[in-house]
Amino acid sequence: MKHLLSTLMLLLTATVMMSAKVQPAPIFADNMVLQQKSDVALWGKAEPNAKVVIKTTWSKAKTVVTADTEGAWKARVATPEAGGPYEITISDGEKLTLKNVMIGEVWICSGQSNMEMQVRGFWGQPVEHSAEYILGADPQIPIRSCNIERVISLTPQPECGAVWYEHTPEGVAEASATAYFFARKLYDVLKIPVGVINVSWGGTPIEGWMDAEYLRKDFAGEINLSHIDSGVMPKDYAYQHPAVLYNGMLHSLIPYTAKGFIWYQGCNNRLLYDQYKRLQPAFVKMLREKWGNDRMPFYFTQIAPFIYEDPNRPEGGYMMWAQAQTLELIPYSGMAATHDIGDLYCIHPAKKKEVGDRLAMQALVNDYGLKGVDVAPPYPHVFEFKEGSVIVGFDAGLMGLSPINMPLEGFELAGEDKVFYPATAWVIDNMQKISVSSPDVPKPIAVRYGMKNYSVPSLFNCFGIPATPFRSDDWK
Repeated sequence: MKHLLSTLMLLLTATVMMSAKVQPAPIFADNMVLQQKSDVALWGKAEPNAKVVIKTTWSKAKTVVTADTEGAWKARVATPEAGGPYEITISDGEKLTLKNVMIGEVWICSGQSNMEMQVRGFWGQPVEHSAEYILGADPQIPIRSCNIERVISLTPQPECGAVWYEHTPEGVAEASATAYFFARKLYDVLKIPVGVINVSWGGTPIEGWMDAEYLRKDFAGEINLSHIDSGVMPKDYAYQHPAVLYNGMLHSLIPYTAKGFIWYQGCNNRLLYDQYKRLQPAFVKMLREKWGNDRMPFYFTQIAPFIYEDPNRPEGGYMMWAQAQTLELIPYSGMAATHDIGDLYCIHPAKKKEVGDRLAMQALVNDYGLKGVDVAPPYPHVFEFKEGSVIVGFDAGLMGLSPINMPLEGFELAGEDKVFYPATAWVIDNMQKISVSSPDVPKPIAVRYGMKNYSVPSLFNCFGIPATPFRSDDWK
């Protein structure tokens, strides 16, 4: 029942499209948002060799392209500054009109269940503030969300079902919560239309969203692609296999013109954290090559603390640190820290607004020119081991670390025996460093912070962004 509304809208869209010969790809529909001040990509189907004419109400110009021998057509149309609503007419002799089209900022939002989770939540798993935002949704606010149909495939598919929602109570309820709060923060600050395209599926690994050829090139012998080679879809947990989500869903969006990507994924790769440090940069490289923009922003979310098999096991912390380390490998990227919003017993934290806000703050500062806020999580870059203590230097922004003048917990030190003991830290000097010590470790050689599946943060920057969990060692 929960997908009934989406199914009905998909059927209605399909019925309208079938009444005309010319058919844009499903992603191009009423209520959509197109990227402002760009030559946006449009594509679809028509009769073979047909002349396709595209007209818009924001311009007197028209675009004319010719479908190929199989009826596929592609076009580029110039968009103005943010505004709307507009209409787009596409004709090959019979007209089809896309209505209520906005021009603004478009972001593609992908990942696993924490990106998929709607504003209305999952069964028994709420999203904080959901009723307030759903019931208060104003259709006049030009935020639009699009949900991409969940499809798996052994080969890249040219199109995939899509539904665009207006900013109504029903539309907000169906939107990805992370994507919605990201869009809401952008709109509240920029006051222009924002569109978010949600292409996600719970319980999926990053390699599922990657092109098989990229995996074959960079991860030969590591990633099993036998299902792609044999052409036989696995019977069990098929959606968790490499490349099938890229083929069935993500490929269909290329090259929809967008400002950038936001990404919330990692739980399914948690035990292979070292490999993830290579997979995520490779994934971003693939995205940018596919979209033809090597500076396309990429903002991602750390996995949040959760019990998993045992709250004291270290793999969750290792994964959070591995994710943070990819920042140095991926230019034009940023990370939303989640150390302070985990839930011991729920892998889907209710605090999705904090996640969306932190992703949006990265974009607002890095891509839209706003200043005055340190949006990046404090990141350790220097470890100085002394007799009885360790000094850790951070990139912590202009305002530095907090809180000051109080002991900070959650740290551990180890000596030559490689046994870790609880330690205490203090913010020192110019608020860019901490001193960590433990009476049980007189000669420390390694320091860790938050290296558990579930831990509670104590170190932040002055804008409330938690420092990333980290470790100085690479011991197994």
